[in-house]
Amino acid sequence: MLFSHINNKTFMEPIIEYFKTIPSLHRSLLLVGGITFFWIWESALPLFNFKYQKVKHAGINIFFTVTSVLINFSLALVLLKSSDWAVANDFGIINWLPQMPLWLYAILGLMVLDLIGAYFIHWLEHQVKWMWMFHLIHHSDLHVDTTTANRHHPGESVFRFIFTTIAVVITGAPMWMVFLYQSLSVVLSQFNHANITLPTWLDKTLSYIIVSPNMHHIHHHYTQPYTDSNYGNIFSVWDRLLGTYRFMEQKDIIYGIDTYMEPKENEHLTPLLKIPFESYRPPIGAKFDKLEK
Repeated sequence: MLFSHINNKTFMEPIIEYFKTIPSLHRSLLLVGGITFFWIWESALPLFNFKYQKVKHAGINIFFTVTSVLINFSLALVLLKSSDWAVANDFGIINWLPQMPLWLYAILGLMVLDLIGAYFIHWLEHQVKWMWMFHLIHHSDLHVDTTTANRHHPGESVFRFIFTTIAVVITGAPMWMVFLYQSLSVVLSQFNHANITLPTWLDKTLSYIIVSPNMHHIHHHYTQPYTDSNYGNIFSVWDRLLGTYRFMEQKDIIYGIDTYMEPKENEHLTPLLKIPFESYRPPIGAKFDKLEK
């Protein structure tokens, strides 16, 4: 295995040792701490001054966050065994590459995990109708903020987990890399969903490397083609390379999805849970008046 050939001491080693055995408490603190930090930021300096009940809105999204955590926790052994198998059998893209510095090995592994386990499944959810019916619960949020990051129907959490597992095997990622990726994903998803704005120059610069807030907010615009763009999770390179990157001014964004713009359908728990089992509604491209923020 490539990793076994790299014996030089590097700054990566403490990171690897930490993520090999990262306590569940620390992973929970990342989730809760991230939401808390960005909640305070967006409350103090919001992008949009939403006229909504922020705590009630968060309650719906936190319910879906909890179900996602429970599903991933209950299936965690599958992920662990898949990673162990790939490592033990020298299987996976990063284990077939020539010897390289450990930091580069880590970055390439994270990028492949991001491509298969995040970008590809996200793109697929927008192409396959039955997957879309689960995923649109995420898009139906009319007030995107940091709690929207984990607003996923339990059914979507299951098939996202399946693709995460596939990504781990294809990548050949050891568990420290998986835990590192998941930790980065949690915090950066909260960051790029947060109701915040950055200076234009800073957001644009960040968007060449990672998915910035403006880049992902565009993905939550209510109509195509913007809805079907900017699929990235951590790294923005995949959208730029694969032709799915789009830009629009933040002030022009209207959150939601054009087939579910009624609050009674997307701001209450029971209707949201039922959406995947309703009849498919094709995009209508209707031009709604600018919603009151």
